[in-house]
Amino acid sequence: MYIVTLLCNPATPCLDAALLDSLRNAWGGGEAQWLAPDIAAEFALDTMPDNQWQVWEDLQALGVDLILQPAANRRKKMLLADMDSTMIEQECIDELAEEAGVGTRVKEITARAMNGELDFDGALNERVALLKGLPETVIAQVLDNRISLMPGGRQLLATMKSDGAYTALVSGGFTAFTARIAAELGFDENRANTLLVAEGKLTGEAGRPILGRQAKVEALEQITKKLSITEEEVIAVGDGANDLGMLTRAGSGVALHAKPSVAAQCQIRVNHGDLTALLYLQGYARDDFKG
Repeated sequence: MYIVTLLCNPATPCLDAALLDSLRNAWGGGEAQWLAPDIAAEFALDTMPDNQWQVWEDLQALGVDLILQPAANRRKKMLLADMDSTMIEQECIDELAEEAGVGTRVKEITARAMNGELDFDGALNERVALLKGLPETVIAQVLDNRISLMPGGRQLLATMKSDGAYTALVSGGFTAFTARIAAELGFDENRANTLLVAEGKLTGEAGRPILGRQAKVEALEQITKKLSITEEEVIAVGDGANDLGMLTRAGSGVALHAKPSVAAQCQIRVNHGDLTALLYLQGYARDDFKG
């Protein structure tokens, strides 16, 4: 048994009942259940349709995300989340680079690294080197003035935690940012890289070892072992190439507004919905949301 979920951006509701019924009838699905009027709905399906991705592509043009997944064990016991462009709307290192006057160069490297075109460790070292000499106080300024939370994050954390789930923020970014974001959203733990500082200024180096793609997989392995749960009981979310390891290992790996090369390797792709999509995917209705 499978569950078909259709959802859109909650800020611009556009999920039409006629569209839902048309797809349900075409695929021979069960009765539709609205999780949020005009925003998210689901229905059960006995067999996986052959034209899933063609329909997905058609619905993308209408601003609607389509996800098919097994009905069993949808509600997860752990959230493993990337930070940059996932739990927040920006890339922290790009914002620091703007303050250092090297924004254009760093953004170019970031985009290529997140698309999988560059080695993550090398790209991180190159970008951090360009920040050498930046006052440490700029970090707080960036957090206060340049960083905004991704819509739906508070509801995602509060709802899953109220249901007993464990939440971990695992970033290829920096602890100076993950500590603040984790505390603000209520994550149980956070892991990230460290920006080295001497005499109040960034040295242009990151602490070793670099937390990259493999470190995120190791976090998945270590935390599930600690909690005595399986990787199948985890929902992971990210957008970049360094997230692919955890996205393909977790029971539900969600490519959220991801780079095309990353999304192409994931079965769950959310391009229009916000972070509340991860709740709808688990069968939560909007009336169930906390936060």
